[in-house]
Amino acid sequence: MNKRDVFEYAVLRVVPRVERGECFNAGVLVYCRAKSFVAARTHLDEGKLKALDPHADVVGVRAALRAVEGVCCGGEAAGKAAGDEPGRRFRWLIAPRSTVVQPGVVHSGLTEDPEAELERLLDLLVR
Repeated sequence: MNKRDVFEYAVLRVVPRVERGECFNAGVLVYCRAKSFVAARTHLDEGKLKALDPHADVVGVRAALRAVEGVCCGGEAAGKAAGDEPGRRFRWLIAPRSTVVQPGVVHSGLTEDPEAELERLLDLLVR
């Protein structure tokens, strides 16, 4: 049996109109300290977005989701977080916020492969 490591994850929710509180899942963040792994995968369902807010800024929401993916990747795409280690970037991304793209509650589990876990969670919770 391969070694399984602890990982944490949070679902990224899109809340088109914050004052109404309606939301849907549009991505997943995964962090595994043992593997120095942090990544996000997103999938925006435009139909759901438009159903909750016909005037929603689709381009802006896509940009916000891409920004989360960029912070996870590090380097230039991470902006001011470029030099931060993966755990710090994950903690910054899961901090509560009142924006259109919001992180959900953090959950944990065990995995042999954080990248595969990310794809599994995206299929299970978002697509």
